[in-house]
Amino acid sequence: MDKKTLRTQLKAKLATIDRPKYEQKSLHIATKLYSLPEWKEAEKIAITISNVPEVDTWQIIRKAWEQQKKVCVPKCLSDQKQLEFYELRAFTDLEKGFYGLYEPIKEAKKVSKDSIDIIIVPGLAFTYEGYRLGFGGGYYDRFLANFTKKTISLAFKEQLI
Repeated sequence: MDKKTLRTQLKAKLATIDRPKYEQKSLHIATKLYSLPEWKEAEKIAITISNVPEVDTWQIIRKAWEQQKKVCVPKCLSDQKQLEFYELRAFTDLEKGFYGLYEPIKEAKKVSKDSIDIIIVPGLAFTYEGYRLGFGGGYYDRFLANFTKKTISLAFKEQLI
Protein backbone atom coordinates (compact mmCIF):
# COMPACT_ATOMS: atom_id res chain seq x y z
CA MET A 1 0.00 0.00 0.00
CA ASP A 2 1.35 3.43 -0.89
CA LYS A 3 1.60 6.32 1.59
CA LYS A 4 -1.19 8.36 -0.01
CA THR A 5 -3.67 5.49 0.27
CA LEU A 6 -2.61 4.75 3.84
CA ARG A 7 -3.04 8.42 4.81
CA THR A 8 -6.54 8.48 3.30
CA GLN A 9 -7.55 5.27 5.10
CA LEU A 10 -6.18 6.43 8.45
CA LYS A 11 -7.88 9.81 8.25
CA ALA A 12 -11.19 8.08 7.52
CA LYS A 13 -10.66 5.66 10.42
CA LEU A 14 -9.80 8.46 12.85
CA ALA A 15 -12.83 10.48 11.72
CA THR A 16 -15.07 7.75 13.17
CA ILE A 17 -13.92 8.47 16.75
CA ASP A 18 -16.70 10.50 18.38
CA ARG A 19 -15.87 13.56 20.47
CA PRO A 20 -16.30 12.02 23.94
CA LYS A 21 -14.03 9.08 23.02
CA TYR A 22 -11.53 11.45 21.40
CA GLU A 23 -11.36 13.57 24.56
CA GLN A 24 -11.07 10.55 26.87
CA LYS A 25 -8.38 8.90 24.74
CA SER A 26 -6.43 12.17 24.55
CA LEU A 27 -6.65 12.58 28.32
CA HIS A 28 -5.42 9.01 28.86
CA ILE A 29 -2.45 9.55 26.54
CA ALA A 30 -1.59 12.90 28.14
CA THR A 31 -1.65 11.35 31.61
CA LYS A 32 0.80 8.68 30.48
CA LEU A 33 3.04 11.37 28.98
CA TYR A 34 3.18 13.28 32.29
CA SER A 35 4.51 10.19 34.05
CA LEU A 36 7.49 9.76 31.70
CA PRO A 37 10.94 10.77 32.99
CA GLU A 38 11.55 12.64 29.72
CA TRP A 39 8.53 14.85 30.46
CA LYS A 40 9.42 15.32 34.11
CA GLU A 41 13.02 16.30 33.36
CA ALA A 42 12.28 18.58 30.40
CA GLU A 43 12.31 22.33 30.91
CA LYS A 44 11.62 23.26 27.28
CA ILE A 45 9.15 21.22 25.24
CA ALA A 46 8.46 21.56 21.53
CA ILE A 47 4.97 20.51 20.51
CA THR A 48 2.61 21.09 17.63
CA ILE A 49 -0.80 22.69 18.01
CA SER A 50 -3.10 19.77 17.28
CA ASN A 51 -6.10 19.55 15.02
CA VAL A 52 -8.63 16.74 15.22
CA PRO A 53 -7.92 13.83 14.58
CA GLU A 54 -4.48 14.24 16.21
CA VAL A 55 -4.12 13.61 19.94
CA ASP A 56 -5.17 16.84 21.70
CA THR A 57 -2.07 18.87 22.55
CA TRP A 58 -3.90 21.94 23.86
CA GLN A 59 -4.38 20.26 27.26
CA ILE A 60 -0.73 19.16 27.24
CA ILE A 61 0.39 22.73 26.67
CA ARG A 62 -1.76 23.89 29.59
CA LYS A 63 -0.17 21.24 31.84
CA ALA A 64 3.32 22.27 30.72
CA TRP A 65 2.59 25.87 31.68
CA GLU A 66 1.17 24.74 35.05
CA GLN A 67 4.45 22.90 35.65
CA GLN A 68 6.49 26.00 34.72
CA LYS A 69 7.83 24.41 31.52
CA LYS A 70 8.58 26.51 28.45
CA VAL A 71 6.54 25.55 25.42
CA CYS A 72 7.73 25.96 21.84
CA VAL A 73 5.54 25.55 18.78
CA PRO A 74 6.46 25.25 15.12
CA LYS A 75 6.12 27.67 12.27
CA CYS A 76 6.33 26.27 8.74
CA LEU A 77 8.57 28.13 6.34
CA SER A 78 6.81 26.82 3.25
CA ASP A 79 9.15 28.46 0.75
CA GLN A 80 12.12 26.65 2.37
CA LYS A 81 10.18 23.53 3.49
CA GLN A 82 11.62 24.02 6.98
CA LEU A 83 10.35 24.34 10.55
CA GLU A 84 11.33 26.90 13.14
CA PHE A 85 10.15 26.83 16.75
CA TYR A 86 8.97 29.81 18.78
CA GLU A 87 8.15 30.16 22.45
CA LEU A 88 4.42 30.14 23.21
CA ARG A 89 3.38 32.06 26.32
CA ALA A 90 -0.38 32.26 25.71
CA PHE A 91 -2.86 30.79 23.26
CA THR A 92 -3.57 34.34 22.10
CA ASP A 93 -0.03 34.32 20.65
CA LEU A 94 -1.26 32.00 17.90
CA GLU A 95 -2.64 32.81 14.48
CA LYS A 96 -3.80 30.74 11.52
CA GLY A 97 -0.88 30.06 9.23
CA PHE A 98 0.34 27.44 6.77
CA TYR A 99 -2.48 25.06 5.72
CA GLY A 100 -4.76 26.69 8.29
CA LEU A 101 -2.65 25.41 11.19
CA TYR A 102 -2.18 27.49 14.30
CA GLU A 103 1.31 28.97 14.40
CA PRO A 104 3.08 31.53 16.58
CA ILE A 105 2.58 35.20 15.82
CA LYS A 106 5.41 37.14 14.19
CA GLU A 107 6.39 38.80 17.47
CA ALA A 108 7.09 35.47 19.22
CA LYS A 109 10.62 34.67 20.37
CA LYS A 110 12.48 32.20 18.14
CA VAL A 111 14.00 29.21 19.97
CA SER A 112 17.23 27.47 18.99
CA LYS A 113 17.05 23.77 18.21
CA ASP A 114 19.76 23.03 20.77
CA SER A 115 17.76 24.58 23.61
CA ILE A 116 14.81 22.19 23.19
CA ASP A 117 14.80 19.27 25.65
CA ILE A 118 12.15 17.11 23.96
CA ILE A 119 10.03 17.31 20.85
CA ILE A 120 6.59 15.79 20.77
CA VAL A 121 6.45 14.74 17.14
CA PRO A 122 3.12 14.58 15.31
CA GLY A 123 2.20 11.93 12.81
CA LEU A 124 -0.65 10.11 11.19
CA ALA A 125 0.63 6.56 11.72
CA PHE A 126 3.34 4.89 13.73
CA THR A 127 4.94 1.46 13.84
CA TYR A 128 5.85 -0.30 17.05
CA GLU A 129 9.51 0.03 15.99
CA GLY A 130 9.24 3.82 16.14
CA TYR A 131 8.80 4.73 12.48
CA ARG A 132 6.23 7.35 11.59
CA LEU A 133 4.13 8.40 8.65
CA GLY A 134 3.61 12.14 8.68
CA PHE A 135 1.07 14.24 6.85
CA GLY A 136 3.15 14.41 3.69
CA GLY A 137 5.24 17.60 3.81
CA GLY A 138 8.44 16.18 5.30
CA TYR A 139 8.90 19.21 7.58
CA TYR A 140 9.51 17.20 10.75
CA ASP A 141 11.69 14.67 8.92
CA ARG A 142 14.03 17.46 7.85
CA PHE A 143 14.00 19.13 11.27
CA LEU A 144 14.69 15.89 13.14
CA ALA A 145 17.48 14.77 10.80
CA ASN A 146 20.13 16.33 13.06
CA PHE A 147 18.17 16.68 16.32
CA THR A 148 20.02 14.69 18.96
CA LYS A 149 17.75 14.98 21.98
CA LYS A 150 14.60 13.05 22.94
CA THR A 151 11.52 12.73 20.77
CA ILE A 152 8.13 11.38 21.76
CA SER A 153 5.08 10.69 19.63
CA LEU A 154 1.51 10.50 20.85
CA ALA A 155 -0.91 8.17 19.10
CA PHE A 156 -4.29 6.56 19.42
CA LYS A 157 -4.26 2.78 19.01
CA GLU A 158 -5.96 3.32 15.63
CA GLN A 159 -2.73 5.00 14.47
CA LEU A 160 -0.46 2.07 15.28
CA ILE A 161 0.33 -0.11 12.29
